[in-house]
Amino acid sequence: MRRAARALLALAAAAALTLAGAGAAARASAPAAPAPSYVENGYQDPVTALPPVTRPDTPHCTVTVMRHDFANSYGQPYTGTVTPPAQCAGPWSKVVLTWSGSVQGRQYDRLAGVWIGGAEVLRTSTPEPDDDGITWHVDKDVTAFTPLLRTPQPLVADLGNLVNSTYTGVYHMTLTLTYYTADRRHPAPALADRVVPLSGNSTTAAGWYDLAPGQSATASVVLPRNLVTARLEVYARGGGCDEQWFDSVPSDLAAQAPDYLCGGGSYREVQVAVDGRPAGLAQPYPVVYSGGIVPTLWRPIPAVDQFLTLPYDLDLTPFAGLLVDGKPHTVTLTPYGAADTWTVDGTLFLTTDHHAARTSGALTADTVGTSPAVSTTEQPAGDGSTAVHTATTRDWVTQGYVDTSRGRITTRVAQRTAYTNDDTVSDGGRHQVVRQRDTGATTVTTSTARDEGAVRTARHAWSYPVDVDLSVPVYTDGDNYQLSGSVRQQRVLTDSVRAGRSGAWRPVAVTDDTVTATGVLARQAGTVVSSDGTGSEHWLGTTDTGGCWDRTLTAAHGWLTADVTRPCRLPSDPGPGSNGGSLTR
Repeated sequence: MRRAARALLALAAAAALTLAGAGAAARASAPAAPAPSYVENGYQDPVTALPPVTRPDTPHCTVTVMRHDFANSYGQPYTGTVTPPAQCAGPWSKVVLTWSGSVQGRQYDRLAGVWIGGAEVLRTSTPEPDDDGITWHVDKDVTAFTPLLRTPQPLVADLGNLVNSTYTGVYHMTLTLTYYTADRRHPAPALADRVVPLSGNSTTAAGWYDLAPGQSATASVVLPRNLVTARLEVYARGGGCDEQWFDSVPSDLAAQAPDYLCGGGSYREVQVAVDGRPAGLAQPYPVVYSGGIVPTLWRPIPAVDQFLTLPYDLDLTPFAGLLVDGKPHTVTLTPYGAADTWTVDGTLFLTTDHHAARTSGALTADTVGTSPAVSTTEQPAGDGSTAVHTATTRDWVTQGYVDTSRGRITTRVAQRTAYTNDDTVSDGGRHQVVRQRDTGATTVTTSTARDEGAVRTARHAWSYPVDVDLSVPVYTDGDNYQLSGSVRQQRVLTDSVRAGRSGAWRPVAVTDDTVTATGVLARQAGTVVSSDGTGSEHWLGTTDTGGCWDRTLTAAHGWLTADVTRPCRLPSDPGPGSNGGSLTR
């Protein structure tokens, strides 16, 4: 909820979270309530269908690295130090971060992040509380950051919050790291040799970059002279009007209803450049905050990516041969199409040649463009509505080689994407029906000249469908309004590998996460007269150990009504023409 009317509605909605009981008591003397007139009286703690992070059965140590209350905390992050425990000195089979909190009263949803050694290891956002208070936690496997965790590192945790007489919720947060020692059955995994943060001054402050439209974030780094591979992990999340960038419309249409519509169009991508040369891009997932669209949609089942924001991976290995000269090089992140602030950050994961002090190489192909051909049409109808259609496709390749002690290694990265967004705007901007489809696949092929048969291909495919029906039939001010909405959002991810140039694809990880929700929220004369929602989540996919997980949650009136976990089996790969595998029960 962002534009003029929605900004006030967001204020009122956050306040409404704790006024349900008072609203129910006042309904007898209030004007007739909009249907449905049910008023939630609290709701349970957030719960998701995601599989838990598995924990190895080995000796382990849990270290509490932060206990902190975030009240008036804008520009005041928590800072400390992370030190590996002497009792679990490593090597580790796994390291798990747990971010847990509680909040009571009234409060907005807030963006939060955690940095260790300057690298962003967690991005998340908060739920909105009720008077009784709620608790929640997020677990994340951070084993990939082991090169930093082996030694004491600065810790920064940022959760910008505001507390006053109206918005009273203080976020009481705890952060722990659990180190699981390695043994014969649970060996330490193969990891990058070095982790290089691209963050800003994240040893004493939040390391992300807040970028206005047209801005980019650039970091300068000096990389190892024996570099072999380079992987970039990118975080990107929109703010303000770009919190829900997928329902933004062309600026000329937004100007006709500025109280309800955001401009700039609906297409976004995050572009990456190396030394100013285009190097790849990421398609952002359409995340919704816990106060987004209609707050009652997300009680108690959050939207996809709401609490555990997934980063995007880009393989920059084709550029490795250009980066081994011992000189500073730049990596630049640009949110293309941004109409409001975007919060971005990145981390490099590098492998090096253990048998050579230097490598060399070259970039041999780069067709990444910085200006996607986005087409947008607007079709007004006789009933006063306007249908907006936006579409684009992307198809690019980068390729390069590195000469190592194992011989020449050539890496080819190819990506294809397809994007469409159909948005019907009616009732002077008060009603929007959005259907967005975003699919694509990135294929990375690695070959070694010494052995012609040593060819390995990995493919990451995604599909991000989202359907939104949002209506604001009544809006007078923050004390008199109606909101209703329905959402279906899905994330399908498939990671597959094959050996040789024509071998069969073998899936190694599959995720199919679907959340559907409906919600209403209304106030009359400052009293909540309608506050209700339903939701469901179905998560089907592979766990972090390769098992199969199938769980379904359903909820109504803020409480779970069903929680079912079923046996399932893993799929066969559907082939390169598909953007997702299908698991079966």
